Amino acid sequence: MSTVECYSCVQSSADNLPIRENICSEGGWRVAHSFNSSLPGWLVIVPLRHISSPDEMTDGEAEALGRLIRDASLALKRTTNCEKTYVMMFGEAEGFSHLHYHLVPRMSDLPDERRGPNIFAYLKETALSFAAQDEIAQNIRNAWPTSE
Repeated sequence: MSTVECYSCVQSSADNLPIRENICSEGGWRVAHSFNSSLPGWLVIVPLRHISSPDEMTDGEAEALGRLIRDASLALKRTTNCEKTYVMMFGEAEGFSHLHYHLVPRMSDLPDERRGPNIFAYLKETALSFAAQDEIAQNIRNAWPTSE
């Protein structure tokens, strides 16, 4: 890791995170609402330790990630009525070399020009307020599957 601390590592080590930063935490991962998205329900799944590539995951982290992707997708469908979810991972933006997965609700009325990788246009607009992120995060937590 470079001498510049990565945002995800700093956030994951913080105590008393607001709900938008910790919707669910299990198996070495934390699910948060994206801080810089204008799209309600844009989630990120970040490891609780610094990992820069999927091959650095433990078996337990890999298994937990699969469950979190499924559970977060179910919760997003229940709260946003999305058609499906997109899952993406790049980890190359400045300050974000930490492995993290984007889990994005794909609404049925998503404009054609925002489909697929063009969904990232929502990260170039004015982000939702923290209050809006907290409200959405609470709704997602309330819709989180217990054991399905």
